[in-house]
Amino acid sequence: MDVRELDRETAATWIERWDRQQERYIADREERFQVVGDVVEHVCRSVAEPVVVDLGCGPGSLTTRLSARIPTARVVGVDTDPFLLGLARTTGPERVEYVRGDLGVPGWSESLGTGGAWDAAVSTTALHWLDPDRLATVYADVAAALRPGGVLVNGDHLYDEQPALRDLAAAVRDRRAERAGVTAHEDWGSWWTAARADPELARAFTPADLAAEGSGRGNQLSRRQHVDVLRQAGFREVGVVWQSGDDHVLVAVR
Repeated sequence: MDVRELDRETAATWIERWDRQQERYIADREERFQVVGDVVEHVCRSVAEPVVVDLGCGPGSLTTRLSARIPTARVVGVDTDPFLLGLARTTGPERVEYVRGDLGVPGWSESLGTGGAWDAAVSTTALHWLDPDRLATVYADVAAALRPGGVLVNGDHLYDEQPALRDLAAAVRDRRAERAGVTAHEDWGSWWTAARADPELARAFTPADLAAEGSGRGNQLSRRQHVDVLRQAGFREVGVVWQSGDDHVLVAVR
């Protein structure tokens, strides 16, 4: 990958399209970002130079927002996708660091080079792609990296184990999307197909770089299952601070 050939305007256009297609699935995505920021800002309010790590940062939508909101923070984004990281590096603030890494692989957290303890780890719509055993490893690694009182803040689809309530949450999510007017936005697959067809991107990335990872519906873990695994990983308090349909912001306190 050679992102030197990718101009900022092209990258910004693709990130804007990324944000729109993500809203197709999460109509209240911007509000969810704000809630994640509320939690991180509160936890880091008395820390001079907090360390915040974004797990599965993609093209940097959340890292950019957190960096603007907490300008004294050292924000590090980690992702395995070279194309999305390329977009993030081309458009993101210089003070945000992006690292290519594979969550759950031994040593991934140490490879970020953050030094001491983290104050917060965040993630949005990324951890549901990890299989349960690997997710448990990530939760344990994050717990080990956080300072006491630090938090893991996860904004993601978390499901109810009760079938009727699970269906109702999905119905609420879908009706909210209709009211927000996001159902006509391009979907995940269409976005990746269009990206692979863009000659500007083809000059900056290899076909392998532009091969999307992730398929299916993820691990389908329930909210209770996430809570149980987080407690087993060493977090002392775990709970939901925001919910819209089946979309949650789950906070775990070290």
